[in-house]
Amino acid sequence: MALIITSPLRGWAAPLDSVPDPVFAERMMGDGVAIHPLDDTVCAPCDGVIVTLHDSAHAVSLRSDEGVELLIHIGLETVALKGRGFTPLVAAGARVLRGDPLIRFDLDAVALAAVSLITPVVVTNAEAFTITRRTIDRAVGACEELMALEPVAQAPRRWSDDGTVIAQTVTLRLPHGIHARPAARIAECARGFAGDVHLVLGDRRGDARSPIALLALGTRLGDSVVIEARGDDAEHALAAMVALLASDMGESAAVATPAPLVATPLAPGQIGGVIASPGLAMGPVVRIDRSAIAVQREGAGITVEREALAAALVEVGAGIAARIATGSSQVAAVMSAHLALLDDPGLASAADARIAEGTSAGFAWRGAVHDQIDILRATGNAHLAERIDDLIDIERQVLAVLTGMPANADAAPPGAILVADDLLPSQLVTLAASRPAGLCLARGGPTSHVAILCAGMGLPALVAMGDALDAAEGGATLLLDAEAGCATIAPNATDSTAFAARITARHARRDAARATAAAPCHTADGARIELFANLGSVEDAVAAAAQGAEGSGLVRSEFLFLGRDSAPSEDEQHAAYQGIADALPGLPVIVRLLDIGGDKPAAYLPFAAEENPALGQRGIRVGLAHPELLATQLRAILRVRPFGQCRIMLPMVASVAEVRAVRAITDRLRDELGIADPVEIGVMVETPAAAITADLLAAEADFLSIGTNDLSQYVLAMDRGNPAVAAQVDPLHPAVLRMIAETCRRGAGAGRWVGVCGGLASDPLAVPILVGLGATELSAVPGFVAEAKAIVRSLTLAQTQAHARAALDCTSAAEVRALARAFAETSFREVGA
Repeated sequence: MALIITSPLRGWAAPLDSVPDPVFAERMMGDGVAIHPLDDTVCAPCDGVIVTLHDSAHAVSLRSDEGVELLIHIGLETVALKGRGFTPLVAAGARVLRGDPLIRFDLDAVALAAVSLITPVVVTNAEAFTITRRTIDRAVGACEELMALEPVAQAPRRWSDDGTVIAQTVTLRLPHGIHARPAARIAECARGFAGDVHLVLGDRRGDARSPIALLALGTRLGDSVVIEARGDDAEHALAAMVALLASDMGESAAVATPAPLVATPLAPGQIGGVIASPGLAMGPVVRIDRSAIAVQREGAGITVEREALAAALVEVGAGIAARIATGSSQVAAVMSAHLALLDDPGLASAADARIAEGTSAGFAWRGAVHDQIDILRATGNAHLAERIDDLIDIERQVLAVLTGMPANADAAPPGAILVADDLLPSQLVTLAASRPAGLCLARGGPTSHVAILCAGMGLPALVAMGDALDAAEGGATLLLDAEAGCATIAPNATDSTAFAARITARHARRDAARATAAAPCHTADGARIELFANLGSVEDAVAAAAQGAEGSGLVRSEFLFLGRDSAPSEDEQHAAYQGIADALPGLPVIVRLLDIGGDKPAAYLPFAAEENPALGQRGIRVGLAHPELLATQLRAILRVRPFGQCRIMLPMVASVAEVRAVRAITDRLRDELGIADPVEIGVMVETPAAAITADLLAAEADFLSIGTNDLSQYVLAMDRGNPAVAAQVDPLHPAVLRMIAETCRRGAGAGRWVGVCGGLASDPLAVPILVGLGATELSAVPGFVAEAKAIVRSLTLAQTQAHARAALDCTSAAEVRALARAFAETSFREVGA
């Protein structure tokens, strides 16, 4: 009868070969299965006795009633944590029953601190038992069957024994004593000899062939261990064991300062922050200080001051317009907002009123700006409060012209890490010309314009780092990890070398992905997945084409509408859409109809005051409320040639009636333009209503595209623009994934393709899940297209589907991300990992 070993954890079961440590992958420790944990409690996999519980509580071994010796090792390199994050629930020698809790650990904290969270479950006396059945490549629950074992008849060992024992004492040089890795190497060495070898520490004695017996010795650095050997080859065995135990077995080189646990203070020299733009960077600190610009109160006369302010506004406006013309689409969008603020008639009239009272132009302008700042602060809206920096920015630019004092810092050297209390958008645009490596801010927020600019530039950035950032002195080396959310000041040589290796590996993976970017995208088993790009300008389209984009899944047409006093004309819109189509010849271009309202207001479309703008006039509701504006945009799209390359997509759809209304208007306009062929019209699935009625929408629309940014905030009822909750708006939350899964299922059932054009399609951890859920098109930021293709090509459709099913069974976004990291480690190398 088979002996059943059950899983000690809920998680994803993987082959032992997938463990990124040769001790386990090469079965030096024994045979078994690995678990990527999704729970924080290790349970007994069988009835038996606890043989060892490591001092660090990261590993436990037990012997079953049938004699099976098992090791459960939580994560890799976790011995270095010295017990931080682990809570033992049993003691060595305790009798346990299957399912009894053995160890509890902080899942998220250990995941951040460890090399990997993968947990090998190993039969260490594998010579006595054969694994006849094992669970791998699927989700497994705690206490579900993991392995089935059969005992193996043991042939008697044949060696002569005259009773002579030879021994020698060795002082251990292993930093953490004999833990799993050294135990495996010692056992492997001992098995190479016919005779017996034992290690003795005080009154404890262990067979050198048994890793568990070696762990049970409870050794530490500096312990004096006696090696005993007997048999025909005792002298050779003793010599080999002495040589091995007298070394550090390479363990010292592996010891590095572990990443800090979330539940404990950061390590010396480390500072935490909020990720504004992901990535890795290292370089010298360059501090950017924002000097005050002094202005005098008294003016030189009303006429003089009015003329001075008017000239300054013109000069600043020309400078902003130049940045719009020469900058990226992200820079142009932010600078357009600045130009609109500069031209705001309310600011101008408020400043003029102060000048009429006898104040200087500078004093008047500063007063007018700060009146508006006070109004924004009084709203209590955290998202609007982040726009205060934009007002301060144009205030400084105008005052700089009026006083002759520079508003922005000088250029920093290339490769520097910019460190500041806060930074204004115009400062960043100026400093970006010198190609800094990264940015760290003591203040700021993840949705500020500086954060948006950093993301568009691909500049790694942390914000809200607090006063601790004062410790970063100019010239000191800084390691910026905008993936883990921390920075290391003045790192040691070992940390610097390791970090540089991570950056090099990232660049190598990206280069390899770009080398094959032009080829069509298929999974490893041939399933077609289209990789499109999200665009906001012709420049973006050119970049996307270079990355191998197979079309555009989202053209954000609002880039034409925002930051101006009037809506763009039909000809202006047509020229922009035609330029994007020309940059992607022969490829689909999906234009999203104007998506404004909420946090994207337009000055020429006044909205009545709304208690909750996110639930008011947004997306297609605005277009249907302003039919002439909608008709102008539709005509501009229909005029693009060749006809049919541009497709139309409706934002924020909540009902079938909205789709029918837009299609009716489009059909009327086609008749007016003499166009006989139909045009494809799709919908964005951004509301729970659209997701749950995807089959009904698919009967009216030609395709469905999921906008994960808004879908996440509506499903989770959290404003993604509110810093107080924004960090919790994770599109990998199981609730959001279930909405995506339902959309894909219902859309496919109606014969329509379903894509994802939201931010989730640009997350390397999410790409396999989205494919597994049924998305056949992904539209990512241009810079990620080649890497997304590489990820898809490395996986089979079956792999992604099994992974997606496991993700849907998770209970939190943190669980999904832990699962996704584990999948990336074993199934593909996460881009940038």
